[in-house]
Amino acid sequence: MNFEDVEHCPRLLASSSAVLALVLILGGSTIVRADAVSELASFSIFDKVDLAQLAKSDVKTAHGPPMSNPRFLAVQSCYVAPGSPAQQIEASRRWDPTKHRELKVFLHSDLPSNPTAANFEKLKNAPDNGPVRSLVAATQKLSSDLQISRDEAKKFSAGGGSGGAMPASVAAFWSDVLTARAKSFASSGTSGQPPYDHTGKAIRANDELNGLLREQEKIRRQFSGFLGATGVGRGAGSLRPELYWELLDVDDQGVVTLGASYSRSGANGTYQAADALYYASGGYYVALTLYQMWPVTVEGKPSTLVWRGDMISAPSLASLHGVERLGSESVMMKQISKSVTLFRRDTSGR
Repeated sequence: MNFEDVEHCPRLLASSSAVLALVLILGGSTIVRADAVSELASFSIFDKVDLAQLAKSDVKTAHGPPMSNPRFLAVQSCYVAPGSPAQQIEASRRWDPTKHRELKVFLHSDLPSNPTAANFEKLKNAPDNGPVRSLVAATQKLSSDLQISRDEAKKFSAGGGSGGAMPASVAAFWSDVLTARAKSFASSGTSGQPPYDHTGKAIRANDELNGLLREQEKIRRQFSGFLGATGVGRGAGSLRPELYWELLDVDDQGVVTLGASYSRSGANGTYQAADALYYASGGYYVALTLYQMWPVTVEGKPSTLVWRGDMISAPSLASLHGVERLGSESVMMKQISKSVTLFRRDTSGR
C-alpha cells in the first residue's frame, strides 16, 4: 500500500484592572501552556515542544512507537492552530477534502443516523478515471482484493446497464453494501460489522481497531474514557457519531469507505476527537485518528495546541521490512502534514 494515497479529520476571559489583569492573564496563560505541554509529553512521542516556535512552523510529525503486528503502522503529529479547540472542531465539520485534488478524495458525503440507499446516489456520478475503473473491474469479477463478506459477494448481479464511469449494477452493489454496513454500525458499533471473509480470511474491523489501541498503551490510557463513550473497538457507545462515506484513491485503486467522527469537550476548554474509518472496500482494513486539543495563548492570541495520532492496519504492510517500512512511514507523515497544512490554510481566517 502506498501511503501517498491515504488521507484521510476557545475561550478567553477579559478583565478591567490594568496591572492586576495583566498579572492574572499572563499567569493563567503560563499555567495553561505548561499544563498542555506537560500533558502532551506524558502520552505522546513529543517530550519537548516550544509553542511559540511551533505556531510559526509547519506540522511537526514523528514515527509512532514500534508495534508487534506487522500490518499496523502509527504516526504522530502536533501543531498550533489559531482559535479555540471548539472552533477547530467546528471548522473540521465544515471542511471539504474534495476541494483539494492532491488529497485524492473523489466523493465525500455525510450520512444520517439511519442511512438508506439514497444516501449513496453520488456513486452514479463517480469520476471517470483510472482508480474508479479499477474498482469497477474488481467488482465485476468479484476480485479477491475486495474486502467484503461472503454473503455480500453473493448479492452482486452483473446486469443493470452502464450509466457513466460506474455502471448501475456496480453502483447498486456498493450502495447496498455501504447502506447495510452503515446501519449495522449505527446500531451495534464496530462489533456488528461483517468480517472480510470473501477470500477465506476472516478479518474483523473490531479486532483491528482493538489491536491498534492495545499496541499503544499510553495513548489508550489518555483516551480511555473518551473511547469508551464512542464505542470504537466495541459496540455502540453513548456518544453519537457523525457518519460519512467517501470514494478515495488508494494506491491507484478506487476504494469506498465508511467513517465515523466523534468529539467531546473536557475540562478547561480541552477537546478530544476521533475519526474512525471502520470499513474499506480495499487498500487498508481500518484506520483511526485521535486528536487531543488544548486551549493555549501564543503571542497574546487564543490558539489551540493539537496532538494527532494516526494509526492504520493494512494487509500490504505485513510484507514491508527495514527501509521499505520506514519509507512508508515517511510518506504517511508527509501526507498527514499536507492534509493538516491545507486544513489550516482553508480555516485560518475563521
